[in-house]
Amino acid sequence: MADAGRMVHATTVLVRPPASEHPNQTTIMKLTAFALLAFTTLAVSSCNKEKAAIDARTDAAQNAIDHQKEAVDASAKEALTRTDANAEIDKANIEASKVSAQAQLDADKQKAEAEAVAAKARVDAEKK
Repeated sequence: MADAGRMVHATTVLVRPPASEHPNQTTIMKLTAFALLAFTTLAVSSCNKEKAAIDARTDAAQNAIDHQKEAVDASAKEALTRTDANAEIDKANIEASKVSAQAQLDADKQKAEAEAVAAKARVDAEKK
């Protein structure tokens, strides 16, 4: 049985040399694993930062568009109010023009009637 223990130890030595014989290989593997983990972490965090930046730009663009829509709505309401006020002014001006024209026509009518009365009076005066 002592031979079996020696054989196991001999097999272990053949399969895996002691760490003291190759200290750089173990260190290199550990550093490689650590570097790979660090690179992966950096890449993932870089992607997350890029995605966050894209989201921030998208949100900013959407907010700007929303503000522009609000400004357009406000401008349209103001334009409608102004148009309504101008329409009222135009209606009042049209009505004033109508009243003025009717007054002028009434004056012309009265003048024509007065001229007719005066002409009749001349005719009557000439006959006598």
